[in-house]
Amino acid sequence: MLHILVTNDDGIDSKGIHALVHELRSFARVTVIAPDRQQSAVGHALTVADPLRATPFHRDGELFGFAVSGTPADCVKLGLTTLMSEKPDLVVSGINHGANTAVNVVYSGTVSAATEGMIMGVPSIAVSLCNFDPDADCTAAAHFAGIIVRHALDLNIPTGSILNVNVPALPREEIQGIKFVPLSRGYWDDRYDVRSDPMQRTYYWIHGTYHVPAGEHESDDGALADGYVAVTPIKFELTDRPTLASLASRFNELQNGAGANPR
Repeated sequence: MLHILVTNDDGIDSKGIHALVHELRSFARVTVIAPDRQQSAVGHALTVADPLRATPFHRDGELFGFAVSGTPADCVKLGLTTLMSEKPDLVVSGINHGANTAVNVVYSGTVSAATEGMIMGVPSIAVSLCNFDPDADCTAAAHFAGIIVRHALDLNIPTGSILNVNVPALPREEIQGIKFVPLSRGYWDDRYDVRSDPMQRTYYWIHGTYHVPAGEHESDDGALADGYVAVTPIKFELTDRPTLASLASRFNELQNGAGANPR
């Protein structure tokens, strides 16, 4: 039977992870190792200056999984190296409350948990619902996540890549299907409110507006706007190889020129 490690960044008590686990346990063996609190937008942070604690977490009177006092990436690393007796077939992170499209994948704890699974040699998938409401209905997102997970091993996700899945906030019967698309060029126009606490000390609170450039139909944001589940393979090869070659060539030219004409 397929064995799946499930984690998230909204915390082990979120509705999203509960819906995902319920769906996946209908056809797979699931181990849950997730943060014990909200960890959105922590990126790929790891806990290195504090101890980690993993506490059994019960739901409806039954053991649901382990709540970890760390980040989503901590959960995956701790699970794969220490808490689990065998390597799972897949890591699935989610269901996140809120879309993880475009530049959001850089900040996302959900995507970073899947990335950590990939780094550790396990095919990995991140799943998000385009609704930030913590009480949002996640059953449609769980259904489509289940479809993709069932086919995940046969899709032969390349080493170094993960699948990033975003589901529109629509009833299941209104979702048009599944599209494989690139990330959009969407971006945040961020600002900070300047506020004062009761002691008149200044603090700052981020907020912003998300923008999707016109004509982004063949992208994750575009597919979602059209009512489709968006699936994007993300490759974490960070070296800009064309620029590496051109910089090396240009630097050699400059060095040779400097040697010929010392100043």
